[in-house]
Amino acid sequence: MGDVTAASLPSILLVLGDEELLATRAVTEAVARARSVDPDADVREYQAGSLTPGEVAEMLSPSLFGGRRLLVLRAGQDARKDLVTELLGYAKNPDPDVQLVVLHLGGAKGKAFADGLKAAGATVVPAAKLKGHRERVSFVRDEIRRGGGVCSEDAAEALIAAVGADLRELAAACSQLLADTDGRIGADTVARYYKGRVEVTGFTVADATMIGDVPAALEALRWALHVGVDPVPIADALADGVRTVARVAAAGRGDPYQLASSLGMPPWKIKNAQQRARGWTPEGLVEAMRAAAECNAAVKGGADDRAYALEKAVFSVAAARRGGAR
Repeated sequence: MGDVTAASLPSILLVLGDEELLATRAVTEAVARARSVDPDADVREYQAGSLTPGEVAEMLSPSLFGGRRLLVLRAGQDARKDLVTELLGYAKNPDPDVQLVVLHLGGAKGKAFADGLKAAGATVVPAAKLKGHRERVSFVRDEIRRGGGVCSEDAAEALIAAVGADLRELAAACSQLLADTDGRIGADTVARYYKGRVEVTGFTVADATMIGDVPAALEALRWALHVGVDPVPIADALADGVRTVARVAAAGRGDPYQLASSLGMPPWKIKNAQQRARGWTPEGLVEAMRAAAECNAAVKGGADDRAYALEKAVFSVAAARRGGAR
């Protein structure tokens, strides 16, 4: 935590964002820092929506017993106007022995309060939900670093593929890996640890590819290869996915049970294919078949980099779907 002094603690901390894990962590760290300066620091929590200006004046007034206080105001976006006025007035000249921590979801509701706290010099801790895959990869790598370990990028990718995108589950998985290993986390570590816990097959890859979800398809593909799934059945599943959608699309939008005998497929497979056929055109499917056939030939013909051939096929099939949708 470094050397924490009373002077280094911000008078007002604005935790801005809707990711519960990051917001909770920011409060926990603020409490730990306050208590490292004063072990007897008085910590109190309030809900902004149910607080009145009179109660605010009371909670911010100097304590009879002295000592440091930390006041946590949750759901700051719900604060009423009179409360906001009172708190923004206080923020211009805060008590040095009081630390005010305001949690705010960061949306349009109550935006004036968050903006006013920023203008008054509040220290902002971002706690917004992570939007993209790259941000989650960075989160995993930072999480391992915080625990004193080191994590490669492909290991972070593998962990996300195994555990999913939920930040709490990812944080728990990171601490578990740190506890069970020497802290050097590579893709092989993740594969060993999670083998058997996640069932990724070629069909997982094919399903995501056929609906145009390239990030999910690539995650599933990389994870399948990490845990030792053979590239040949993945290539077969991709080809089968394209062929099935093409056959079902050509048969029209009939009842899956009636189409089952003429197509020689189980009704559930026809129903799934009908859903995946949305967004495809006949031209797009022809292009996708060509890409799947090239991939099959490369993988079964012993291409030098079979993983690359599969990745290329995922991009090509998804592009065929997009190209046909115009």
